[in-house]
Amino acid sequence: MTNLALFDLDHTLLPIDSDFEWGQFLVRQGVVDAAAYQRRNEAFFARYQAGTLDPVEYLEFALGTLAGFTPQQLRDLQARYMREVIEPAIRPIARALLQRHVDAGDLVAIITATNAFITAPIAQAFNVEHLIAARPALDERGHPTGKLAGTPTQGHGKVVHMHAWLDGLGRPFDSFERSYFYSDSHNDIPLLSVVSHPVAINPSAKLSAHASIQGWPLLHLFND
Repeated sequence: MTNLALFDLDHTLLPIDSDFEWGQFLVRQGVVDAAAYQRRNEAFFARYQAGTLDPVEYLEFALGTLAGFTPQQLRDLQARYMREVIEPAIRPIARALLQRHVDAGDLVAIITATNAFITAPIAQAFNVEHLIAARPALDERGHPTGKLAGTPTQGHGKVVHMHAWLDGLGRPFDSFERSYFYSDSHNDIPLLSVVSHPVAINPSAKLSAHASIQGWPLLHLFND
């Protein structure tokens, strides 16, 4: 019977936060107001780490930036970001962990709170077909409006989105003999608590403490 293997992205498969680094990348490119953007980006990141982030507020801050560029500018920025920031951060050990589940015939997906504009090319770089991520609302031309489509894929929202995705595939959650979820964040405790095989990977201090109490395995891919 096929198993299910779910992976968070930032600080789980990547040793960086792709959402935060996208903001830093835009600052370095000089395409946003550096002082104002960096101040807000860092404040949101601190609130995320503390577990106090309003996900809609943050996502619409990040997605609002996308609306300020033409489609060609977005494609160019996305390609450069992948080349300069993401590809150097992809480690063979993370690819190997994913590949073990692929080789076992598992249904594999990345499930992340970061928006799909940033993460879709990253999922492709990892050769992962299925991505569950926050979706930017699009206008009639397919251009981001700066708003969020649907609900955030954060906290309990990951559980809701996972069930909706599996139901759409005609493969409900209870049809899997085993289900795995790898995450670094205490924000993901709701989904970690649902799967049969939760793994705290590169865990934050809060998740590490919770995982130890629950008897969940801890895995460290990165030393940095």
